[in-house]
Amino acid sequence: MKKFSIIGLAVLGLASQASAADMAVKARPVPPPAPLPVIYNWSGFYIGANGGWGQAHACVDLVTPGGTFADGCRDATGGVAGGQIGYRWQTGQFVFGVEGQGDWADLSRSRVSLFNPAVSETAKVDAFGLFTGQIGYAWNAALLYVKGGGAVTSNRFDVFSTATGVGLASSTSTRWGGAVGVGFEYGFAPNWSVGVEYDHLFMGHDNNSFSVVNPIRAGALNRIGEDVDLVTLRFNYRFGWWGAPPPLAGRY
Repeated sequence: MKKFSIIGLAVLGLASQASAADMAVKARPVPPPAPLPVIYNWSGFYIGANGGWGQAHACVDLVTPGGTFADGCRDATGGVAGGQIGYRWQTGQFVFGVEGQGDWADLSRSRVSLFNPAVSETAKVDAFGLFTGQIGYAWNAALLYVKGGGAVTSNRFDVFSTATGVGLASSTSTRWGGAVGVGFEYGFAPNWSVGVEYDHLFMGHDNNSFSVVNPIRAGALNRIGEDVDLVTLRFNYRFGWWGAPPPLAGRY
């Protein structure tokens, strides 16, 4: 009887082992996929502010019936501040845009007239505007672009006595020209970006006349040639509507 009991226990043990071997091993849980990288999108309307430094290079000539006489050049430097508004659209890594910019400026410099040392002159740029198109190339949240278009400046030209400082004549003018520039911008948040930009304004020549007799030389016109260089720091806020999608998730 004991022999049969031992044999039965052995048979039950082998059957139990076989049953355990046939059981399926529970699979380990699959880890969640890694988060997809975010791709910055530059498309949409934006508005921003800018400020920085400018330099206006102006050369004055006296235009008379007897000829044109150079009266010297000067570099007027100072600060600029204003704002911009525009629209960009992105295709792949290429970014295209249009922008309008307006700034107040304080670019002025005074000097003694070379033609008539008894008088001095002050040339000043007190405002400017840019109307440009842009072409850029984006590396995710970094954007490098070039721009070009039209420019307008508000100018003032004053003549005063070198000895007393008393004003003798003044004139104002609005000048139109061209502009080219290059900039770098970085998107540090889904709708915010910061950048730096350099622009050169080609303002050509313009003849200024006074309402009084020209104190430098009677009967002469003042022909002023002017170029302007600008370096500005810019902050932009991009709106997330009207076809401006938010930053895109990367695809596998």
